[in-house]
Amino acid sequence: MAGRILLLLLISLICSVAFASDHSPLQDFCVADLDSPVLVNGFVCKDPKLVKAEDFHISGLHLRRNTSNPFGSFANRITVNRVPGLNTLGISVARADFAPLGINPPHYHPRASEILTVLEGTLIAGFVTSNPENRLIMKVLNKGDLFVFPAGLIHFQKNIGPGYAYSISALSSQDPGVVTIANAVFGSKPDISSDILAKAFQD
Repeated sequence: MAGRILLLLLISLICSVAFASDHSPLQDFCVADLDSPVLVNGFVCKDPKLVKAEDFHISGLHLRRNTSNPFGSFANRITVNRVPGLNTLGISVARADFAPLGINPPHYHPRASEILTVLEGTLIAGFVTSNPENRLIMKVLNKGDLFVFPAGLIHFQKNIGPGYAYSISALSSQDPGVVTIANAVFGSKPDISSDILAKAFQD
């Protein structure tokens, strides 16, 4: 009797294990119909007969972008909104340009991990682990170096070399989103109450 109970318990434990992963596309592609009034988690598919090569293409990633702004950087994000063929594929790309001492300020991507590769110059890059440790993991990156930022963690880059720098990043979402910490905390509409911010920053 005890053996049967043990066997039933073992079977129930095995059967309760769940497996989860990102869902796979059910067709070759699902080019986003950016004009559709239908709202879904992503975009509805364009009729495959209307799909063109342009739906999967963008040019200009070799071009340096204007970094004459307060941050001294520019992030050129290529998401499903600019390349409809990225719809349902779970990937996107970004090129970041940095003037000397330019920064990509602390931010996070709520829907994606990121792999950054330095193609020119020297960057310092880092991310902060979640509560309660809040440990800073940081590295100086030179041309050809790669660094990974896990999904949802605050991260940043700064050009610490004497000249211009740029990087290319791959992200694990067709639309990773970006939340710049300072803008979110101090630029929300309406404002977050100053007493909440004072207590949060222990002022």
